[in-house]
Amino acid sequence: MHIELIEMLRCPEEHREEFLVLSTSEMNGRMVWLGVVGCPVCHRDFEIIDGIVDFTEVVKGKRQTRSVRRTPAPASPVVLDAESLQALLDLGGPGGFVVLLGSASRHAVGLAALMGGVHFVGINAPPDVEHLPILSLIQCDRVIPLRQAMARGIVVGAECATSPWVVEARRVLLPGRRLVIEGESVTPEGVKQLAVGRGLWVGEKR
Repeated sequence: MHIELIEMLRCPEEHREEFLVLSTSEMNGRMVWLGVVGCPVCHRDFEIIDGIVDFTEVVKGKRQTRSVRRTPAPASPVVLDAESLQALLDLGGPGGFVVLLGSASRHAVGLAALMGGVHFVGINAPPDVEHLPILSLIQCDRVIPLRQAMARGIVVGAECATSPWVVEARRVLLPGRRLVIEGESVTPEGVKQLAVGRGLWVGEKR
């Protein structure tokens, strides 16, 4: 996890948003490899293991040696190259965070080659996606543990193109920014449709 991402994380529990507290055990440059993030509201702690922030299990007592459980995802049914995805996101410059949900995390390397200065956040990325200096990985169960309106763009993988995850994607997206969904049937409330077809839905948050 990139150390600056701590300012964008939120506890997955249903209470007011507060900045989480970071305790690091091992770092590699600006990336936290091992550590704990704690919530000052509900006092729950969540581990960072091998660079991945794991919100699926609460730390209880002394840190245990384990791996983060990650779910495999099939290849996307949508053929989408990095140049086309860059155009759909329409960021217009460096800086900030782009969220890639599920199998869409596989686009991080290609997009990073075209979009310098942008950091990518992979939510529930499949096991074949590696933690990288340009990509922070987060595992979560039911909500996206990011603060409201923090992302400059979001891409939702086909297996996550369902109402709960798309609603969460809209919540963390900045107003006026693009949401790209690998699927044509979901129409998020509060997002203006810009284009649909070829297996994609593209909209802009109002």
